[in-house]
Amino acid sequence: MAGRRRTWLGILSAATVLAGGLTACGGSSTASGTPTLNWYVNPDNGGQQTIAEKCSAASNGAYDIEVSILPSDAAAQREQLMRRLAGNDTSIDLMSLDPVFVPETSEAGFLAPVPADLQQRWTEGVVDGAVQGASWKGELVTAPFWANTQLLWYRKSVAEAAGLDMTRPVTWQQLIEAAKAQGSAIGVQGQRAESMTVWVNAMIASAGGEVIENPDAKGPDIRLGLDSDAGRAAAEVMRGITAAGVGGPGIDNRDEAATANLFQQGGAAFMVNWPFVYAQGKSAAEEGTMDQAVFDDYGWTTYPAMNDTDPAAPPLGGIDIGVSAFSEHKDAAFEAVSCIVSAENQAAYMVSDGNPAASEAVYDDPAVQEAYPMYDTIRTSLQAASPRPQTAYYNEVSQGIADQWQPVSNVSESTPAASQEYIGEVLRGEKLL
Repeated sequence: MAGRRRTWLGILSAATVLAGGLTACGGSSTASGTPTLNWYVNPDNGGQQTIAEKCSAASNGAYDIEVSILPSDAAAQREQLMRRLAGNDTSIDLMSLDPVFVPETSEAGFLAPVPADLQQRWTEGVVDGAVQGASWKGELVTAPFWANTQLLWYRKSVAEAAGLDMTRPVTWQQLIEAAKAQGSAIGVQGQRAESMTVWVNAMIASAGGEVIENPDAKGPDIRLGLDSDAGRAAAEVMRGITAAGVGGPGIDNRDEAATANLFQQGGAAFMVNWPFVYAQGKSAAEEGTMDQAVFDDYGWTTYPAMNDTDPAAPPLGGIDIGVSAFSEHKDAAFEAVSCIVSAENQAAYMVSDGNPAASEAVYDDPAVQEAYPMYDTIRTSLQAASPRPQTAYYNEVSQGIADQWQPVSNVSESTPAASQEYIGEVLRGEKLL
C-alpha cells in the first residue's frame, strides 16, 4: 500500500471486501430461545470461563455465555477482532479489550453505546486510571474489569545492604547506584515489543510529560511529547542503566516473564513488573524449585520515581469488556457485562488468576488480602497510574516507540527527538513502520 501503514480506521471503507473473506456467523439461540452470547477473551487461567458459567447460571435463562479464546499476543488479539468487526461479524457479542485498543475500537464504530445508567454503575468505586482506560473522548465506552499496574520488586536483604529506605519512594537513579554497589542488576523489559512502550510511557508520565499531547486528533495533527524534558529524562534513565552495567543479561530480549525469572533466580535484586510475579514466586517456593528463604526475601513498593519531587505515574494495564455494535443481543450482552464486572467476580478473578481488580472495594476482601499481601500497594499504585497514549492511532505510536527506543544500549540523548520525528512521519503518511 502507498503512504503510511494505515490503521483499521483507514480500511473501514473496505469493510465489504473484508466481509467477503470472513466467515461471520450470526448470533444464536438455544432450543429454549435463550440467546447465546459469544465472549472473546484474552488467554488466562480459566477465570473468565468460570465467570461466564456463573453469570449464565445466574441469568435464569436470560442468556448463555460461550467463551472463545483470542491469541496470547495483544497485537494478534487486536488484528483478529478488528478484521472480524470490520466485516460486521454478528457472532461477536462481548470482547475483552486491552485498554490501549479501546479508542481505536470505539472510533471505528465497533462498540455499542453504553446506556447512561450503566455508565454510572460501572464507574462507581472504580480507580480513576481504569475509568480513563475504558473511556474515549470523555465518555465510558467499555466496562472496567481488571486494572493491572507495575510495582517495584526488590530483594529486602540487598536493599538493606545498599542503605535504601524502601518505606519511602525511591528513584531510578537510587536503584542504579544501589544495584551497581551490590554487584546486581535491575530487571526491566527491554524487548522490542509493547513492554517497551509501557516502560517509556511510564517514565515520561512520571517526569510530568505526555507521549501524545492531543490524543483526540487525527493522525497528521497529533502532537507528540517525546522530544521534551520528560522524554530526555526517560532516555537518561536508560543510558544510566547501561552505562552502569546494571541492565542484567539479555536486557534487549527480556519480556515480563523473562524478567520475573531473572529476579527469581537471583540475576537481579530489583525489578519493575506486574503483580503476577508474587504468585509465581510463591508457587516456585511451594514446589521446591526455589528456596523458601529467597521468596521470603521478596519486597515490594510503588514504581520508581524520576526525581525526588515528582511522584511516579506507574504503568496501567488490564482488561475492559466491550459490547459489539453488531451484536444481535445487545440488551442481554449489557446485562451479562454487569454480572461479569461485579465486585464479587472481580475479587474471585483476582484470587484465581492474579489480575488486580478495577473496583477499590475488592481490596478490602479478606480473600484478596490473604492471596496478595501487597494489596494496598497495588491499590495505591492504581490510583496513581497513568494510561498509555489513548489514541485511535495507538498501533503506529507504540510500534514506533518500540522501533526507536530499542536496543536499550543504543538509546542516547538524541533518541527522543529521533523517535518523535520518525513517528510523526508515519502518522503523516510519509514513512512506513
